[in-house]
Amino acid sequence: MGDTNVNLAELIGSRICHDLISPIGAINNGLELLEMVGSVQGPEMELISGSVGSAGARIRFFRVAFGSASDQPLGRTEVSELLKDVESVGRIRVNWHVTEAVPRNQVKLTFLALMCCESAMPMGGNVTVTNDGGGWTVVGVADKLNIDADLWKNLPKGQFPNKVTPAQVQFALLPKTAVSMGRRVAAETTSTRVAIRF
Repeated sequence: MGDTNVNLAELIGSRICHDLISPIGAINNGLELLEMVGSVQGPEMELISGSVGSAGARIRFFRVAFGSASDQPLGRTEVSELLKDVESVGRIRVNWHVTEAVPRNQVKLTFLALMCCESAMPMGGNVTVTNDGGGWTVVGVADKLNIDADLWKNLPKGQFPNKVTPAQVQFALLPKTAVSMGRRVAAETTSTRVAIRF
């Protein structure tokens, strides 16, 4: 996948997320109105509301991870709120140890790396994101990891012996996107820890 294909994938990701976020937001607004008038209550309402909230959080996350990204800065508050929403519907906890605003395209890389870590943590765990001023480190820690050795070994090159599935697309996109930004990906794994640097 060359840079042109990466850009095309980003445009498709942006388009899909843009088109889905509006109707999901409208559904959420409708649910809030129903709750205000008290016409619908109970576990059914909680299930619908939770599902809509989960979908909205994931789409906002995917819009950064898979959409087109510029060097426009994203502030700590905006990133933290987005990660908090994603945490509320997932199994991992994210520690964003970056205080300053950073370019959106770099946040994109961290989100792709976070998804790689998440794929190895089916029972949940903690992911820590740090920036030392130039390089990024994304570390996932859990008591039990499920590591696909081929994916992690070949992540730095971005060339995989087996076909990458839709659930693994972040492994293919991360190194290609990093190279397009002049960065190289490094990865390491242990029985309880995965780390990605770029």
